[in-house]
Amino acid sequence: MKILSRYYAEHGALFWQIVRYGVTGLFVTACQAAIYWSLAALAGLHVQLANLVGYAGAVVIGYVSHSAFTFRGHGEAGNHATRGVRFVAVSLVSYALNALWVWLCVTHMRWPEWSPIPAMLFVTPAVVFSLNRRWVFR
Repeated sequence: MKILSRYYAEHGALFWQIVRYGVTGLFVTACQAAIYWSLAALAGLHVQLANLVGYAGAVVIGYVSHSAFTFRGHGEAGNHATRGVRFVAVSLVSYALNALWVWLCVTHMRWPEWSPIPAMLFVTPAVVFSLNRRWVFR
């Protein structure tokens, strides 16, 4: 029974953190994707510029949301400046991945503007969660 309690204490917290990350991350990613698609498809802005604007909005929404909700109580309180710089670094990885999906799907494959969104919704967030948990909010 003691082993089960310890297992749950270690993995239960991770499970709920993943759930919070999923809820917050889907919201942040949906905001980014909506900004991207609106600017690219509706406003006719170049797809990479639309992605950059969507990314900038997602960084602000993401830092506030993940600090207050997803990773609350995880790791040390830490210095907000250091944590902020690390968060921006990880978000640049996120931006690069999303730029890759846009280039690969829209520019290279000549698929529609919405085609990179599945990778933006599932692949990028998985990579970013790991980096945030292990490096930013440790």
